[in-house]
Amino acid sequence: QVQLVESGGGLVEPGGSLRLSCQVSGFTLYYYTIGWFRLAPGKEREEREGVSCISTSDGRQYYTRSVKGRFTISLDNAKNTMYLQMDNLRPEDTAVYYCVIGVRSSYCPKAGEDGFAYRDMDYWGQGTLVTVSS
Repeated sequence: QVQLVESGGGLVEPGGSLRLSCQVSGFTLYYYTIGWFRLAPGKEREEREGVSCISTSDGRQYYTRSVKGRFTISLDNAKNTMYLQMDNLRPEDTAVYYCVIGVRSSYCPKAGEDGFAYRDMDYWGQGTLVTVSS
């Protein structure tokens, strides 16, 4: 049984930092997409936004435009854990952040492309709330 467990959310002031973690268990594929989605308050499930991902086939990373230069995704295979380092946080980053896995490594967009789509994701964590407010 695949389990994704997020941690690290909380309340932070604008300009602050948080590091989210996602502990993965029960997943055995070698090539896949792993990443983060978020759902802002008041938005519908269909409006979940793809924040960042890693394709394990070639290590490429994707970031949505609004977080480029502020967020950094990483994967520690020895610990079966993925991280999202979030710096210079803004109030508009407030959301529930979900760890996700898609069983195809191609689900993570290539450089210059978009299309990190929630419909492609096969496994989801329960989510962790990040609130950016003064």
